[in-house]
Amino acid sequence: MLLSARNTKPWRSLPPFFALFRCLRRAELKFSTSSSSAKTSLYLHEVYDDFLPWLEQKAGAEISSVLSIGKSAYGRSLYASKPIQTGDCILKVPYSVQLAPENLLPAINYFLGDGVGNVAKLAIVILVEQKLGQDSEWAPYVSRLPQPEEMHSTVFWSHDELEMIRPSFLYQETIKQKAQIEKEFLANRPALRYFSNVLGDVTLKEFRHAYGLVTSRAWHSTQGVSMIPFADFLNHDGISEADVLSDEGKKHSEVIADRNYAPGDQVLIRYGKFSNATLLLDFGFTLPYNIYDQVQVELSIPHHDQLRAMKLELLRRHCTPTIKDVNGFSSSENMFTIKKVRSANGKGRGIPLSLRAFARVLCSTSAAELDDLAMEAAQNDGRLARYPLKNRSREILAHQFLLSRITEFIEKYSACIEVMIHES
Repeated sequence: MLLSARNTKPWRSLPPFFALFRCLRRAELKFSTSSSSAKTSLYLHEVYDDFLPWLEQKAGAEISSVLSIGKSAYGRSLYASKPIQTGDCILKVPYSVQLAPENLLPAINYFLGDGVGNVAKLAIVILVEQKLGQDSEWAPYVSRLPQPEEMHSTVFWSHDELEMIRPSFLYQETIKQKAQIEKEFLANRPALRYFSNVLGDVTLKEFRHAYGLVTSRAWHSTQGVSMIPFADFLNHDGISEADVLSDEGKKHSEVIADRNYAPGDQVLIRYGKFSNATLLLDFGFTLPYNIYDQVQVELSIPHHDQLRAMKLELLRRHCTPTIKDVNGFSSSENMFTIKKVRSANGKGRGIPLSLRAFARVLCSTSAAELDDLAMEAAQNDGRLARYPLKNRSREILAHQFLLSRITEFIEKYSACIEVMIHES
């Protein structure tokens, strides 16, 4: 979808921390989840016989001969209507029947100016088509997009619902996303008001709904971002290798099956290698066993630390540069991403290099220790924590510190979950 397509034994205490999002009471009320085992038993047939013919007529080409639209326990879905083999092209949607920023009315686009991003522009395209109602040439598609009450991403949660995830990094990202949406709404409001004869009086709620439709359903494309009718009925499977691909030569988007499907099987793709936090923020669901799950750990050097200035300078000169993670979440220099615990057979990412470096610096108690760290970094490739410390006791101390902080975070989340269980 839109966002491209994100040890030692004591770290086994991490799973409850990773499981926070699926333990929330909200999971029982709103979360929808895609499953690779969805079969005919979940196939609650709903008739959409007019949609695909309309889209194919508009495109002047066949979209799919092997898929049909139905409804599963997870919402609108696509099912195999015929046997599908691995490697089959199961749908092709021409660019001409995709909604993109270039569909924006030229007059509105002119008044918006150059500073407006593609997501906001496409949101306004959706708003225009919604306001036109049945007069819109896109009415059969726009009318099937989720309504506000069907949007479950965290930007649509109430204040009380957001309080349930306040201890998490997702809470901060949700507040940031809501602020960004409001900022873009206020920036575009003069242009929207200028075209009130077409749009009426657009509210923040309506703009947020359209913006959420784009962030949850659009794919990156040469046009910036695109809403792809029919393809966006496909549900997410975290272990699928299928994706929506663009063929610039043939000017269409397509999906290639990554497995065999029998008639009646739900056909699934992967939106991206996303953690549960990203899935919940942008799509409104989580996966119970997400192989791409991750957690954000924030540490800081106390202001009362007499060596604080030296430690900050050492980290600035020698620490691993901060990198934006695969899910698009931004991070500061003291925010670290743990993606997978290293298992006994050596598989997994282990403790991030930057986190180990920060812990070593944080646990240093003298200027001499900091000088030793700097010298050791200079003797290697210039980075802290590139190799285990020669002083084994200091290395153990740093890991014990990290373990204590992770345990503290887990206990904090566990207490939060207990409160929610008692309140439900």
